[in-house]
Amino acid sequence: MSDATLAPTPLPLDRARTLAAEFGLKPEETERVLGILGRTPSLTELGIFSVMWSEHCSYKSSRVWLRELPTRAPWVIHGPGENAGVIAIGDGLAAVFKMESHNHPSFIEPYQGAATGVGGILRDVFTMGARPIANLNALRFGDVKNPRTKRILDGVVRGIGGYGNCVGVPTVGGEVNFHRAYDGNPLVNAMTVGIAPADRIFLSAAAGIGNSVVYVGSKTGRDGIHGATMASTDFTEAAEEKRPTVQIGDPFAEKLLIEACMELMATDAIVAIQDMGAAGLTSSSVEMAGKGGVGIELVLDNVPQREDGMTAYEMMLSESQERMLMVLKPGREHVAEAIFRKWEMDFAVIGHITDTGRIVIRHRGEIEADIPLAPLESEAPLYRRPTAETPRRAPLEPVADPVGIAPALMTLIACPDLCSRRWIWDQYDSTVNGQTVKRPGGADAAVVRIEGHARALAMTTDVTPRYCAADPEEGGKQAVAETWRNLTAVGARPLAITDNMNFGNPERPEIMGQFAACIRGMKAACEALDYPVVSGNVSLYNETRNAANPSAILPTPAIGGVGVLDDARQAVGLAPSPGDAIVLIGETRGHLGQSLWLREVAGLEDGPPPPVDLAAERGAGDLVRAEILAGHVTACHDVSDGGLLIALAEMALGGATGLALESPDTALPPHAFWFGEDQGRYLCATRDPDALTAAAKAAGLPARLIARATGPGPLALPDGTAISLDALRDAHEGTLPALMAQA
Repeated sequence: MSDATLAPTPLPLDRARTLAAEFGLKPEETERVLGILGRTPSLTELGIFSVMWSEHCSYKSSRVWLRELPTRAPWVIHGPGENAGVIAIGDGLAAVFKMESHNHPSFIEPYQGAATGVGGILRDVFTMGARPIANLNALRFGDVKNPRTKRILDGVVRGIGGYGNCVGVPTVGGEVNFHRAYDGNPLVNAMTVGIAPADRIFLSAAAGIGNSVVYVGSKTGRDGIHGATMASTDFTEAAEEKRPTVQIGDPFAEKLLIEACMELMATDAIVAIQDMGAAGLTSSSVEMAGKGGVGIELVLDNVPQREDGMTAYEMMLSESQERMLMVLKPGREHVAEAIFRKWEMDFAVIGHITDTGRIVIRHRGEIEADIPLAPLESEAPLYRRPTAETPRRAPLEPVADPVGIAPALMTLIACPDLCSRRWIWDQYDSTVNGQTVKRPGGADAAVVRIEGHARALAMTTDVTPRYCAADPEEGGKQAVAETWRNLTAVGARPLAITDNMNFGNPERPEIMGQFAACIRGMKAACEALDYPVVSGNVSLYNETRNAANPSAILPTPAIGGVGVLDDARQAVGLAPSPGDAIVLIGETRGHLGQSLWLREVAGLEDGPPPPVDLAAERGAGDLVRAEILAGHVTACHDVSDGGLLIALAEMALGGATGLALESPDTALPPHAFWFGEDQGRYLCATRDPDALTAAAKAAGLPARLIARATGPGPLALPDGTAISLDALRDAHEGTLPALMAQA
């Protein structure tokens, strides 16, 4: 219970208002704090309000739009609102997954920013009782000509590999793109997928008046203080000075924490569990008590500390890594302590659950904070910010081919957005634990077998930001559809998505308009494809201010998709075998607007993106998946960035086989046919092209034989041009190593 005789020491009013502004609170929000408390806050109270009401923790600009997304399906066990989403996948199992951003920290300190992003998303998954089986990522970097890009790329990749490899979870997939819009704001979105018994999911809502609140994991230090606030504001050009707000990760401690938590979860000791992520002890305690409709009292003297003289403010706002908060059943403290001591992790009872509906913080005999929980956890400011629609792009006028098909292919296959990511993949352990069926580069989605079971999960991350910038609604639709298509291309049944909504400053109507339109497109695709959203993250203020003008990233609603294969042996990759025929399924209209051919070859970024026909997507995907599972399709690749010829070249390189391409037999200009980025298309390798073509046409889908795999030999174009696989491979694989070797 709160002790009225020991009220927190209030800050002077002027000082409170000054600090509130420094902590990111708007003047009207500060006045609201004063009204809630009926007095000026203490320093600790002000810090708690500032992080809990930050954009990163409260979603105050995005909640009104996120509510539009479909989140339910018969297979959804837990949707948004928990640490991660949970879906049923059969055999009494559940897949638990989520994607989170660590964008701002990765700009300031690339290695630790990326590493702790991986650590944080791992904790979101195993705190639900799931053992992590795979990591993925979605990365965006600036122009490759910008000297800063190389440093950030190198640090981020080393951070992801260093943390994931050490903790023993394979990094199996992801995507990487480059654009000058990310020069000052790289995006590092990390995704983890785990497996749990469907009837043993652990939640975060605290319960049981008098139950112990327990701190486990690593000690608390001063790293990461106000990290959530830093992630909720745009940058100035002096952003590197914010290094103290970046956390420091220890993957070996994370591995011990995983094992200790898994062991404790096998007992009956846990009432509720929450990882200490953004805003650390503040968010974990507030969210647990708030969701449970109870109060919580903490004694910070008991918090394990790695630095001397830490204040209540510092301990409540620290974002030190590898820490968890639990509520235990009465009398089970000794069971939990024995497990965590065995794993050489700190364990401390730091408080208890109360019936007050308040959070009370004690330190050194003083009350440092006494705040009603409802305004912190569920009554944070909620804004419906003004929106401005993105102007529609006029149709692209015909663009002449300036170089020819073969030279354009060589340019595109080597460009930063299409070149091989082997330099990156080789730094990740993608096979640790021995369950990876499809590794990076071998298939459109990663496939990981569930140990002890025949079934497997397929997973992918996708978004095309240039489409979203040109038409946010169509771009949001396409991002969802492409993950669905990539899961389908390995034979998986797509089940659900997680999202990571990366945008600029929401106080600018044009940015909020992008956000709202992307949500509309995502909603349409999710509904049409029976593909709900079960978790996600919003990262706003990805914008750099300078003396001239603000510079926002491209709107980037990264989508992580998860699907299931009942039998892992049915998964297919993208590599055809000699003698295979390759059938193109889906309609080709030669859409060049916002295509990579237009940008990389013609030097233009213009026109609308390709439209997404969701009914056609559904029809093509359902047919292709059925044909894969029936054994009629032995390799499959969706057609996306770079168009048809790039997809064929990737199949040729993947299978180390030459391809003889068929004549287009179309009125389209050759460059539009080969490089247009029309959606909803698949390349399917088969031994019976007539049967596959007939099945497609019976389903009302365009289908045609487009190539044959010839074995040793070149990529042979219909005009008689032959490009050797060695030349293709050298161009494809040389770009990133050359970039990183530059002085």
